[in-house]
Amino acid sequence: MEMRIDFHTHIYPENLPNLAKKYGNDRWPVLENKCSCGADIMVSGNVFRKVDANVWDAEKRIQDMEKENVDMQVLSPVPVTFSYWAPAEQALELAQYQNDFIAKIVNEYPNKFIGLGTVPMQNTEVAVAELIRCKDIGLSGIEIGTNVNGENLDNELFLPFFQAAEQYEMPLFIHPWETMAKDRTPRHNFMYTVGMPSETALAAASLVWSGVMEKCPNLKICFAHGGGSFPYILPRLDQGWEVWPHIRQTEHPPSYYTKNFYFDSLVYEPQNLRYLIERFGIDKIIMGSDYPFLLREIDPGKVVDELEQLTQAERDAILGGNAMSFLNVERSAVVHGESAKDS
Repeated sequence: MEMRIDFHTHIYPENLPNLAKKYGNDRWPVLENKCSCGADIMVSGNVFRKVDANVWDAEKRIQDMEKENVDMQVLSPVPVTFSYWAPAEQALELAQYQNDFIAKIVNEYPNKFIGLGTVPMQNTEVAVAELIRCKDIGLSGIEIGTNVNGENLDNELFLPFFQAAEQYEMPLFIHPWETMAKDRTPRHNFMYTVGMPSETALAAASLVWSGVMEKCPNLKICFAHGGGSFPYILPRLDQGWEVWPHIRQTEHPPSYYTKNFYFDSLVYEPQNLRYLIERFGIDKIIMGSDYPFLLREIDPGKVVDELEQLTQAERDAILGGNAMSFLNVERSAVVHGESAKDS
């Protein structure tokens, strides 16, 4: 029986504390002009994004899910709330509020939602402690950004975090934020359409080239937006590894270390999805729509439905089964509305 799980959705707590006021810094995201239909997410005095009430209201989300034939959503924070730029203890305050909020929704609607947490990556010790707490409160993984204050994910400071994620079996969802070339992408909204895919490619390349994935062979990572441009530059990375032996840091070429890489299906066109499948395998593609934002896929799973020559078993895997496998979730627990996380 087909189960549709939308892996890539974002949620923002309606009553998130106003840390801009508390700490006197307007870089903190704040909800303003709230009404029953929506609000503005404000950052540095400007409207970062206009959102509808479904960005925080679980009941409205469930109504949308019913309209769009989605059985479950995986909830993750809006990346602007990562706040890696802030002092770690302040960022932890924001992270814990969100993690508790998401865990509460998962607990209230266990057959509708699975939750991912967020951690202050600017302090690895704090991030590891919060990752463990996220597991304890019933969250099934962690969402992190593609860089931390301009440092790529291969910085040795982050290795203990990746090792902890592997040890505690907490898969990671890597989402672009604070994208490269921001000075060159303000026009035409290129930050979203060009900057984000490029940023994701840099994050993925950093992990396979540097040896992070060699050191953490059982760590599972899913990349947003079909991995951005990473799948298409992977052969070029391998070629670089071949011709520059003096800068190799791994025993094998980069493509060897993608065995535990997963990719959401948000690539819009069937031929792009077909390439992902051929490159990485059916079992590594997870349906995700980017609900509830403008660039999302409507209806979730549309590109999967449009891809011909998939067997029903393959379609079922992408639409739901792979998400449960990636997140270590028991199907029986989901069906019966029990705890989402394996014991």
